[in-house]
Amino acid sequence: MATQKLYAGAKLREMRTRLALTQKDFAAKLGVSLPYLNQMENNNRPVSTTVVLALAQEFGMDVTELSTGDSERLVSDMREALADPVFADTMPPVADLRLTASNAPALARAFIELHRSYRQTHERLASLDEALGREDARNQNSPWDEVRDFFHYCDNYIDAVDRAAENCASRASTAQDIRATALAQLTERGVVVALTDMSPLRQFDAERKILRLSTRATPQTQVFQLLLQLALLTQDKLLEATLDLARFHSDAARAIAKIGLANYFAGAALMPYGAFLATAQECRHDLERLSLQFGASIEQVAHRLSTMQRPGAKGIPFFFVRVDQAGTITKRHSATRLQFARFGGACPLWNVHQAFETPGRFLRQLAETPDGVRYISLARDVSKPGGSYGAPVRRYAISLGCEVRHAGSLVYADTLDVSNAGTFEPIGISCRICERKTCHQRSVPPLERQLTIDENERGVLPYQVS
Repeated sequence: MATQKLYAGAKLREMRTRLALTQKDFAAKLGVSLPYLNQMENNNRPVSTTVVLALAQEFGMDVTELSTGDSERLVSDMREALADPVFADTMPPVADLRLTASNAPALARAFIELHRSYRQTHERLASLDEALGREDARNQNSPWDEVRDFFHYCDNYIDAVDRAAENCASRASTAQDIRATALAQLTERGVVVALTDMSPLRQFDAERKILRLSTRATPQTQVFQLLLQLALLTQDKLLEATLDLARFHSDAARAIAKIGLANYFAGAALMPYGAFLATAQECRHDLERLSLQFGASIEQVAHRLSTMQRPGAKGIPFFFVRVDQAGTITKRHSATRLQFARFGGACPLWNVHQAFETPGRFLRQLAETPDGVRYISLARDVSKPGGSYGAPVRRYAISLGCEVRHAGSLVYADTLDVSNAGTFEPIGISCRICERKTCHQRSVPPLERQLTIDENERGVLPYQVS
């Protein structure tokens, strides 16, 4: 079997620069000629065994660093960035990407960072909605927005908290035993759990160590609140350490984030990462089967699916969103390129709004955003009763989706014609940043676009977008 040749020119150059040696001096210490070193640094020749030994003996270098796989990771990251429709048909050959990754890794990382900044800037354009839609708008984010951004830029995955929750859930023999496991752990700490007819879902008397849960809540909500309280009591140091790293700008944001982390722990304990990911893949992400398997609500399952971004064991990158009947987004997360309007309503052409008209049913939609990316979107209404006659019912609609290239892993994609471009509906993010010129549902003109207004002509819109 042939031995794979080792090309590590960039690492040789980095080491020589770090040691402040000229090529001539470095070649002498390695016991090779100057031209030979030059060829190795430019990846025209592989690193020889003699040089590997010299690096270890002369400089104490861990030679495994020469083949850590950085180049392949850079190639993968560049290919992902270049798949952005902004580059259209300019995808370079893989051979060129490999040359860049091995010969100019700093340039490759700079390109990847530049693209990441571009995507974030594009998304932040949506924040202009706030300044245009509110008279009292301020430049500084509210504490709520700051926390929302924290989870968003963590890919909605908090590794330490997720693993702690998974460890907690490992004490339960089955997914259905998590309630008993949580009760047992609370009892170990002297906490008494009482079910009472009250309006708050959860109420904890820290002095008397009494946890009261509402009998008006669903069983899934009761278990979730048990796990949330367990997180606050047993994982305080972990939560506080995570908050320290986040460096929030206000005490209010920190307090909101702590509840968010406790909620994260509860969801991750109810649906532990490894078991949940395996079951989701086996049932092709059937939300109803996952709901029954893990004793969670449909909304909890959909939200959990959007957090499956553990390094080395990632699930499908999903987006997840919840809207109220006015179309205002109340929860949002995207592990995909799709970003949501940060303020105001979502695109009216999106099927999430139709879910209110068909309660209890899953709606499927093939959609294409202005950047040319195609998605499969699943929408359903979720109602949250007040628990008694006359109590108000909170109604929302949720949407879960991913890029259409993952359609084969979704049971909901069966019978959909994903190969036909005509089946994809055009949707946007927010009218103010949507570039579509002829959308019949446009509510306001796009930002930074000139308008043409003809008093003698009226189309669907009272203006034309230049």
